[in-house]
Amino acid sequence: MWTSVRTAAITLCVVALTGCATTRVDISGSSMKEPLCGPDTEKISALVLWGPQWRPDQKEPPRREAAALRGIQDFFEDAGCVAPVDIRRLPGDRYVDVLPDDDLLRAAAAPARDRVLLIIVHELGPKLLIGIPVIVRGGTEAVIDVHVVDVHTSESLASVRTHWENGGTFVIKGVKSLPEDMTAALRATLVSSAPASH
Repeated sequence: MWTSVRTAAITLCVVALTGCATTRVDISGSSMKEPLCGPDTEKISALVLWGPQWRPDQKEPPRREAAALRGIQDFFEDAGCVAPVDIRRLPGDRYVDVLPDDDLLRAAAAPARDRVLLIIVHELGPKLLIGIPVIVRGGTEAVIDVHVVDVHTSESLASVRTHWENGGTFVIKGVKSLPEDMTAALRATLVSSAPASH
């Protein structure tokens, strides 16, 4: 009998500690009026310049950068309307400089592209909060700045910050999903037609 009670108690604990992960996206700034990619959009070529602006105490920057690059590559591979795409990392170690529009346009001029995108990664990784009133709340998050410029008109099409999170109470995640998280953050930024908050 005690074995059954102990098994039931362990099962209840496991159920209680298995959280339900939800996704939350907060986008601020000037968003695109229409998605970069969609069923009715023409194929475009793009230059993507990216780099990190890590906080000083960021752990394992090279591992996170590898995940960010993989997520960026996967996003553009899945987005069938962007081809060809040239993805380049900006120079700099843990904190790259943000280029002004004139420099972005010059970089996209040869060979000529339709769009130039600047992606700055501020955060990409697991998060875990322990305390009261929530005993354990965790998951993963991505914080990115995305700036999109039309090379032909020199018009800024978007300049947004996206904070993407997936997690919840009793959710503990590692680094395995980070490339997919980066892809999801870009999809929310560039494909979703929902207007950004200001």
